[in-house]
Amino acid sequence: MTIYALSTGPGVSGIAVIRISGLETANVVKSITNKELPKPRVATLRKIKNINTHELIDEGIILWFPGPESYTGEDMAEIHVHGGKAVILAVQKEISKIKNCRLAEPGEFTKLAFQSGKINLLKAESIADLISAETEIQRLQAVKIMEGKSSKKFTDLREKLLKILSFVEAKIDFPEEDIPEENLKKIKKDSSEIFNEIKKILNDQKVGEVIREGFKIAIVGPANAGKSSLLNNLSNREVAIVSEIAGTTRDVVEAHLNIDGYPVIISDTAGIRDSKNEIEKKGIKLSLKKAENADLKLVVVDAKTVDLSPFLNDLLKDDAILVLNKSDLLKKEPNPKILRFNHVLISLKDNHNIDKLILKIKNNLKNKFITDEEILITRERHRQHLVQCADHLKNFIKQNDKEDFDKAAEDLRLATRHLGMIVGKVDVEEILGGIFNDFCIGK
Repeated sequence: MTIYALSTGPGVSGIAVIRISGLETANVVKSITNKELPKPRVATLRKIKNINTHELIDEGIILWFPGPESYTGEDMAEIHVHGGKAVILAVQKEISKIKNCRLAEPGEFTKLAFQSGKINLLKAESIADLISAETEIQRLQAVKIMEGKSSKKFTDLREKLLKILSFVEAKIDFPEEDIPEENLKKIKKDSSEIFNEIKKILNDQKVGEVIREGFKIAIVGPANAGKSSLLNNLSNREVAIVSEIAGTTRDVVEAHLNIDGYPVIISDTAGIRDSKNEIEKKGIKLSLKKAENADLKLVVVDAKTVDLSPFLNDLLKDDAILVLNKSDLLKKEPNPKILRFNHVLISLKDNHNIDKLILKIKNNLKNKFITDEEILITRERHRQHLVQCADHLKNFIKQNDKEDFDKAAEDLRLATRHLGMIVGKVDVEEILGGIFNDFCIGK
């Protein structure tokens, strides 16, 4: 099938780009322009017409990309027209008249690019991340992955494993051939080095995923302490309902923020207190779960009535800032025991010390995101495949010590497969090629 879709954003715009890919692309271009194809990769002004009546729809630019030298590897074209809704719909209606043409599914152009070998899975994912990037740090990370640094790293590790597997497969298929002692030592040494390298990659504090998904901040604390007001203040808009009635917030309310280029998902949660209301109880349970999974907790309390309960101490144990609100009502200094926590004294009513709180949040973000190591993992999918690879590689090293090559080879095959699945490349023929290239079997 030939696919087509609006590639620019929906809504009124100066220019709209409609993209087409597939066997019928040339036919589409000829039919809607009533002319021969333009020169490849040369922007050509053409009149876009109704296929049946030749009535003018618009005048725009046609770009023709014959396959395989195109993004998808197929014949492709782009039609640049004025971005009015009626123009876009009229052009798409004419394309739909061509046999075997249909609207593309989400991500289908990039999927075709992957299937035709134009890009690997990591690059496909980085394109999606670049499109959805809301902050500078997200954009930079997507560009780095797109450049292929992580892809090269995983491909290099996989090729090393394939080389080791070639030795092991050769021993199984040709048992009469003795593998030299130095080769056996090299198998053990190389596999251990790769295992340690993968463990090092996994020990990255999940920075890549945090950048891609957003740094999670949970606003937690007792009821009526000013949590919803704080969310609204940090968001610069009315995100949550604010009321003097305790227990107003029952569900988790989230806002996506950009703090100095860092992506943040900040959540206002239900006030934590003893309650008989079933709905409020569920909200409190969600609050505690949100706090547990957050990268940073803002524990908001009323500065006048701070309760140093075990509950408060538990919340302030790790990655937390104690926010003492309503400082405008304080008539004396807070309890010194409270001040031993990482804290800031604020007044949301007077907008006092909010800048200090934001500075503390920024410093926490910087500490979380700054790393000397290259970011290689940006999705849970990558991490799970690496974990599986490390597990099988560990088993291989154990089996290899026993010289149980049959069982060891299977673990090594699975380890190699998981690495290949990160970049979307798994090919058994590469193993066979490695055997013949390195061992000259059949001498």
